[in-house]
Amino acid sequence: MLPFQLGLIDGPVHLVALGAHPDDIEIGCGGTLLKLAESVPELSAEFVIATGTPVRLEEARRAAELFLPDCEVTVTSAELPDGRLPAYWNQTKELLEATARGGNTGSGRRPDLVFAPSKHDAHQDHRLIAELAPTVWRNHLVLHYEIPKWDGDISRPWLYVELTEEQMQDKVALLHKAYPSQVPHDWFDGEVFSGLARLRGMECRATYAEAFTTAKATLTW
Repeated sequence: MLPFQLGLIDGPVHLVALGAHPDDIEIGCGGTLLKLAESVPELSAEFVIATGTPVRLEEARRAAELFLPDCEVTVTSAELPDGRLPAYWNQTKELLEATARGGNTGSGRRPDLVFAPSKHDAHQDHRLIAELAPTVWRNHLVLHYEIPKWDGDISRPWLYVELTEEQMQDKVALLHKAYPSQVPHDWFDGEVFSGLARLRGMECRATYAEAFTTAKATLTW
């Protein structure tokens, strides 16, 4: 398998991570966040979450701190209704546009990397965020993560981030620590998260991996 070098380690790195709900980002790319936090000396991030109750959003803030320790991280939410984002298209679009303008945090920083849900996700909230992200960040690398769910919508990704066994264990442990409200759900399970990562790891000849897609990228050397 041919490695694709992002070249993010030589200087400060700023990323934007988009989620329809609290826990989307950490489930979809939590291992990658941990790996970035370990390998990038100057890392900052903006987490943007469209929905969520005050309790859930407090969990999301805690999760951001746990997954990106010692990094400058902000968490913003529009607190839109869960499961109804397509009916709030304008508000959702403005949430992302405000982030791109720097209006949510005042940072105005151009991201080096944007994470968003998959365009093939069966959940309407996830799918709307996925469809809007490349229209807001047109000249950025947008990586679309996957979220396992009972809908059975797992697709065929082509970009992988290898994870060590320790990183995978940390991801599962931190998910449970950050989101106690979700632990009772049958899908919020370490075997589910590890099982998908093991499958993606097998596909890229690693033990564990998280998988992504992107609409387009430029190959340079």
